[in-house]
Amino acid sequence: MRGLRAGYGIVEVLFGLDLDVDAGELVVVLGANGSGKTTTLRAVSGMLESRGEIVFDGRSLRGLRPDQVVQAGIAHVPQGRGTINDLTVVENLRIGAWTRRDSEVAADIDLWCDAFPRLGERRDQLAGSMSGGEQQMLAIARAFMSRPRLLLLDEPSLGLAPLVTAEVFDRLRDITDRTGTAVLLVEQNANLALDFAGRAYVLEAGEIVASGPAAQLQHDETVQKAYLGI
Repeated sequence: MRGLRAGYGIVEVLFGLDLDVDAGELVVVLGANGSGKTTTLRAVSGMLESRGEIVFDGRSLRGLRPDQVVQAGIAHVPQGRGTINDLTVVENLRIGAWTRRDSEVAADIDLWCDAFPRLGERRDQLAGSMSGGEQQMLAIARAFMSRPRLLLLDEPSLGLAPLVTAEVFDRLRDITDRTGTAVLLVEQNANLALDFAGRAYVLEAGEIVASGPAAQLQHDETVQKAYLGI
């Protein structure tokens, strides 16, 4: 992103973000509620009008619809998960593969049910009847069904117990290590996110106020006071 500006109607939320995610890289954006984290991901995935430049793999995403962004190789797991409650686990996973025309969709459903064993145990269960942690795993698996090169992940720890959150992140790290998928994560749980990511940005009132290696920011006095409770 270069000079990214976006918002809702006449209300501007982002004020010129410059942000990079390299191939296979895990990047986190930290910030308090209202700082613009979710707006950043929505701008990338074509859900909002934006100004500035968003380039993915040499191609500008400006003006693309969300479905075209998915076809370009980007998947988005929204805040609140976005699973379709009246469909089963398998049906949700099939929807994640709607852009594909190959013969390996069924095999990939089995793959992600193995990667998230709880999903395998609940293949024919309605998504709405599962726990929050199980629905988060389903949302991530459904996003991977499109075989993305970049995953946008919005507050995956929201509403989850600490042990469940740790399990979700452990599974996600295993998957990204295996697939080489890049991740742009927005998260309020700074300790967890900085342990997960290799690089981080700190967003405040729609502007980036700090950036650098995640390990370095964990020892940054400003970040410690604002987000780590130190």
